[in-house]
Amino acid sequence: QVQLVESGGGLVQAGGSLRLSCAASGRIFSINTMGWYRQAPGKQRELVADITSGGSTNYADSVKGRFTISRDNAKKTVYLQMNSLKPEDTAVYYCNARLRPQWNSREYDYWGQGAQVTVSS
Repeated sequence: QVQLVESGGGLVQAGGSLRLSCAASGRIFSINTMGWYRQAPGKQRELVADITSGGSTNYADSVKGRFTISRDNAKKTVYLQMNSLKPEDTAVYYCNARLRPQWNSREYDYWGQGAQVTVSS
């Protein structure tokens, strides 16, 4: 099977920094785009940032200039460096990977378990 395991997150004061990591493992043939989404209480899940296998990145306007997404293809890992955090960044952050498993020719979306990020004012 395929798993996405997140690490990082936690509680930080406004203006602080956190780093999230997400490692994919299992019977993976290839990984296309990897990304981070977040969901705050009472709100819909939204894209924070994503990155293609070639390194092209895309960011939500609300995090541009503060967050940086990167990936290590050899380790099948994606990172999210979050700087200048604001209370409105408080949410559960989910890792996403669009990948092709070894047992199928199609690509599917897989999700991590979620990591709580809380920014206090």
